[in-house]
Amino acid sequence: MMQVLFSFKAERTFAMRSRMETPTRNKPVEARQNVVILFAGDSGDGIQLTGSQFTDTNALFGNDVSTFPNYPAEIRAPQGTLAGVSGYQLHFGSVEIFTPGDQCDVLVVMNAAALKANLSKLKPGGTIIANTDGFDKKNLRLAGYIDEADPLTDGSLVNFLLHSVDITKLTRTALEDTTLGMKEKDRCKNMFVLGFINWMYSRENALTEAFLDRKFGKKPEVLEANRRALVAGYNYGETSETFTMRFEVKAAPMPKGTYRSITGNQGTALGLIAGAQKAKLDLFYGSYPITPASEILHELSKHKNFGVITFQAEDEIAAISSAIGASYGGAIGITASSGPGIALKTEAMGLAFMLEIPLVIVNVQRGGPSTGLPTRTEQADLWQAVLGRNGEAPIPVIAASTPIDCFDMAFEAVQLAIEHMTPVILLTDGYIANGSEPWRFPSSKDLPEIKPPHIQARKNGDPFLPYLRDERGVRPWALPGQAGLQHRIGGIEKQDKTGNISYDPENHEKMVRLRAEKVARIADRYKPIRLDSGPTEGELLVVGWGSTYGAIRTAALQLQAEGMTVAHVHLRHLFPFNKGLGPLLKKYKKVLVPEMNSGQLRQMLRAEFLVDAQGLNKIQGMPFTSEEIKTAIIDLLKS
Repeated sequence: MMQVLFSFKAERTFAMRSRMETPTRNKPVEARQNVVILFAGDSGDGIQLTGSQFTDTNALFGNDVSTFPNYPAEIRAPQGTLAGVSGYQLHFGSVEIFTPGDQCDVLVVMNAAALKANLSKLKPGGTIIANTDGFDKKNLRLAGYIDEADPLTDGSLVNFLLHSVDITKLTRTALEDTTLGMKEKDRCKNMFVLGFINWMYSRENALTEAFLDRKFGKKPEVLEANRRALVAGYNYGETSETFTMRFEVKAAPMPKGTYRSITGNQGTALGLIAGAQKAKLDLFYGSYPITPASEILHELSKHKNFGVITFQAEDEIAAISSAIGASYGGAIGITASSGPGIALKTEAMGLAFMLEIPLVIVNVQRGGPSTGLPTRTEQADLWQAVLGRNGEAPIPVIAASTPIDCFDMAFEAVQLAIEHMTPVILLTDGYIANGSEPWRFPSSKDLPEIKPPHIQARKNGDPFLPYLRDERGVRPWALPGQAGLQHRIGGIEKQDKTGNISYDPENHEKMVRLRAEKVARIADRYKPIRLDSGPTEGELLVVGWGSTYGAIRTAALQLQAEGMTVAHVHLRHLFPFNKGLGPLLKKYKKVLVPEMNSGQLRQMLRAEFLVDAQGLNKIQGMPFTSEEIKTAIIDLLKS
């Protein structure tokens, strides 16, 4: 997605004007606090680009935004079928936004399958903008409409505001004097849609035009065609007798600063870079491509100027092994994958734990098991992260909750790994990895320094003890080639202090306990646990982690406004737990744990703190809606 930089001033303006737009007519403008739009069509219709560009335009204007891209796993899914539908949901507003929205106000569909797959997500009385060219007999049959019944004409959409527009024909007409072939012209219809939606919500085309200039600058004919389609869509809204009203969503009251639109994967990459910079170390990223983690590699590869080295290995095992080697050599080694790849990295994670060297492992979770649902989201790798290694190998596990939070938690993962000489697992998931929101740039001076426990070369002949620990249980970081710091490495058990190979039973138990105690002491540095919202004691506490944050927060705030004693705490440290979590849980009569799995955190809380935590579990590859969580809270309070 295009990177966007923008500033909020005391009076926000968006003065960039399109060079080709016609003057605005005096159609009435209706103010809205917030709007949810869902774009849907074939995976080849450019839906993701349309959504991301409209997201950037609204973010630049000053709206708060939250997005949910949803696309098929296949590179080119069967055209016209339900399996091939790609969607992009965007929630933008002049108020604080926490989720992409439970249901949409406007549904833009490019064919019959897109309508059938997404109609249930449209609010009663919502607006449908349908491309009539995608509702011919072939498309209706592929979408599974009985007897090829056309929903645009059979009266089945009477409860919605339907606008049938031949977007394909209008796009072709706008490009009729170009030399592009018909397929190339039809690829521009997403720009027609974007231009029209820009008009509908009182936005300008200038940002998208600038994007097109960069993307197609070396293909002038393609550039001109896309720009003309964009402007044609805008002008269609201006001149159409069907669309008699526009809408306006004012800027949100966000703190002043320099902002950009950021996805979770981009936030993760930038947080990793910031951590390496504050530690004054090079960053080595060893990876193997896998959905939905690949964009971390793509983003990191753009930042070689920060001492970032990216390596696409031949497989997942080579990827993590190269990162371990980089950490041994003095860089901060990082690797990332999704559940199937993390499974392959497991043995090497145990090696890094035994060596006690820094390593960051990012798991962008997706639906499983095995290949599972490659483009769908899930939280089912928590047990894998906490428990999924042979032997006693406790590794710190932390989790991000929003695209913005991915930056902060990636930075913390680097900090923990380096300062405590341990591998650290960072959990995100496909929902927040691909979702986006406005992010205010932090200042470097506001980020804490990271201090690697380096040991200097020794010239006095005293023996070097590589596993002599400080008061936190942390061993020194000796870089190769330094005089007097020679020591043995490997996965076989170490002798206490010397690091020599040892098969002594008592030494093994001692080392197992020392390594575990070092990880447990990481909890000493956590800030005191705090509620996200709600009373400090009462009827019910909702405990969340990861990407359930927005839906839980929205539901909790709504119920609190209705007078219910409901509180919400969101966990970022999943192993070891924050020391204040146990006492907090005891202050509430009931505990509810919503998770996109079968209850993994719930069982951990029950085992650790002996609380009767109840679960709300969803394993559909789709995130929670706030209404689902709100209903579960009410039901539990009544039970």
